Amino acid sequence: MRTAITGVGLFTPEQSISNDELVESFNQYVDAFNAEHADAIARGDAVALAHSSSEFIFKASGIKSRYCVDKAGVLDPKVMHPLIAPRGNDEPSLMVEMGLAAAREALARAGRQPEDVDMVLVACSNMQRPYPAMAVELQQYLGARGFAYDINVACASAAFGIQAAADSVRQGNAKCALVVSPEICTGHLNFRNRDCHFIFGDAATAVVVEPLAGASGKTPFEVLGTRLVTQFSNNIRNNFGFLNRSESPSRHWADVLFTQEGRKVFKEVVPLVSELIANHVSDLGLSVTDVKRFWLHQANLSMNQLIAKRVLGRDATTEEAPVILDRYANTSSAGSVIAFSLHHDDLAVGDVAVLSAFGAGYSAGSVVMRRT
Repeated sequence: MRTAITGVGLFTPEQSISNDELVESFNQYVDAFNAEHADAIARGDAVALAHSSSEFIFKASGIKSRYCVDKAGVLDPKVMHPLIAPRGNDEPSLMVEMGLAAAREALARAGRQPEDVDMVLVACSNMQRPYPAMAVELQQYLGARGFAYDINVACASAAFGIQAAADSVRQGNAKCALVVSPEICTGHLNFRNRDCHFIFGDAATAVVVEPLAGASGKTPFEVLGTRLVTQFSNNIRNNFGFLNRSESPSRHWADVLFTQEGRKVFKEVVPLVSELIANHVSDLGLSVTDVKRFWLHQANLSMNQLIAKRVLGRDATTEEAPVILDRYANTSSAGSVIAFSLHHDDLAVGDVAVLSAFGAGYSAGSVVMRRT
């Protein structure tokens, strides 16, 4: 059975933080830390923290700003994380609320109603809780039928979710699948770490996957093939989990949040992903010159440019590999789908495109599509 992505949706939080705002907050924290530990720094028992700058952030990442669920908490030097009011068990979770907005837009574009959906996947880096599954909660509030479950393969989660959805539709286990990726990345980011305090933002995406025959969306993309790969690495890690409270001695809070060895990640992920994409396209009987658009995971501008160059054998244009990183920052699993959402309407019938997501694990996925 031929399958297609028939609708895509995007939720963007209202609040945004510029590099200048983030740097001002970070540098206030640095000055306070250095003043408080001045004696220890003078004795050599502590290391003075260094200021950040907007120039450093843009050069390192290509990021200019990021959206977030709570700006005030992130920019408060005494807090430096989003402040989120707790919700009762009879209220929708924040992640589900974000995911619902993206899901409804995706369904509208696909020309479907919630009751048409019989498979819901929430595929993202961090779940708000382990159980009940976020997907089952979203299924309930959306009014979908069938079954639902969560997928966590870090930044590659959306690609893994699309393969699972496409496989289920092909096998007849679902007639209309919904893959939702709500990401509150600012919740696991260490805003006190100069090397990574600027990386993440918040957003949510959704895609509808169903049989190509009978698709009623205005811009359906047939899924020609999917391919996934994983390779274990500690170079991107988050140690948060239910056993944290049982560890003795307890971890320092900074060890529980996102950490990465950026240079190692760059060196190892670029060849992994470029080979995955090139081989996948070739195995489908296509040439990379047939690909009109690459919707890549939006983590680092230099990384994306080098991956595209390795695949194409030349520098890619921004039309071929659009960038949303500058204003959204890294939104983990949502990034490649945001690029897809914002940069697909101009493709003509018959155009081939590739969505590729990659990140911690390492994990990577490739989805080759054709506009129909």
